[in-house]
Amino acid sequence: MADKVKIGMIGVGQIGKLHLDTYRELPVEIVALADVDKAEGERVGKEYGIPTVLTDFRKLLAMEEIQAVDVCLHNNLHAPMTIAALEAGKNVYCEKPIAGSYADGKAMAEAAKRTGRMLSIQLASLFSPATRAGQRLIKEGYIGDIYFAKSIGYRRRGRPYVDGYGTSSFVQKSVAAGGAMFDMGVYHVAQMLHLLGNPSVQTVTGAAHQAIAMYEDRQKNGKYDVEELGLGFVRLAGGVTFTVEESWALHIGQETGSKLFGSRGGLCLSPFSYHSTVADMEMDATFDLKQADWRWHECIANTDAYDSPQGHWVAALQGRVPLVDTVGLALATMLVSEGIYLSSELKREVTAAEIDTQSQSSAIKV
Repeated sequence: MADKVKIGMIGVGQIGKLHLDTYRELPVEIVALADVDKAEGERVGKEYGIPTVLTDFRKLLAMEEIQAVDVCLHNNLHAPMTIAALEAGKNVYCEKPIAGSYADGKAMAEAAKRTGRMLSIQLASLFSPATRAGQRLIKEGYIGDIYFAKSIGYRRRGRPYVDGYGTSSFVQKSVAAGGAMFDMGVYHVAQMLHLLGNPSVQTVTGAAHQAIAMYEDRQKNGKYDVEELGLGFVRLAGGVTFTVEESWALHIGQETGSKLFGSRGGLCLSPFSYHSTVADMEMDATFDLKQADWRWHECIANTDAYDSPQGHWVAALQGRVPLVDTVGLALATMLVSEGIYLSSELKREVTAAEIDTQSQSSAIKV
């Protein structure tokens, strides 16, 4: 095993603590943390045994022993913090979405290229057993030529803050930039684009809604101004049709997850199932993913390097495996999400070029 990777944490709120919990199981040394909340930073530092606790992220970036930085802040802070870290010579792992806007995400990608540093975005869905199994079926030809894909993510009633969990920062454009599409949709859209090989986005038709009642005091205090439902019809290169349905709150019962369809078979990711025609008979099949996943870990080298986004990031920093292009997938996902917003506003189909041109920075100055 290669030496431990020395990491600095920027932001140790709700999600930052989850990242720290994951790092406990990886060959990582957390050298320092930076958080504007001094008291909470010191409490977390003591709990996780982090020797250096700072309130100024610039001092953390100046520490030569730190190889990589984990940016775990709200969406509109991703770009300025990530770019500052890249320019300080650090590799960066950033919480999803890539940023608060496509324009800011592009600036992050350009900074990584300019500085020659590694940048990875937290996209947990890319590393699930279902995604790996889907990739095997696609690669081995069981799906055939894919022409239709559906990204689906439903919550019955799970809007941050107004429905009882999380802070109001999740539901304010000034901080989060978007709602369900940026919070949940990132995972489902990126997963499907990954399975499709990330074909380029051509056009987007979309709509965004906020229609279901909420507690009046929570709505007022939370300053809720983002969508609870995002819907999209996307044309991808290669003639692939891609639809998106993502909700924080929707009056619906049990629904299955994302799906894709090809000339030889169809795949549902949750619950994982395969559908085809065999010997002129329609077939619906399930798989023992748990057993397959165990065997792959025992028999195929470096399978563990794809178990989780942080585990993959650390393995890539150690040079064990090439880094999955989470940046490219995160940018394409942002293009789809902003396309839904822009199309909803203009009430018409929009092109990828229009989305790119119209996108504006929402970054908070630091």
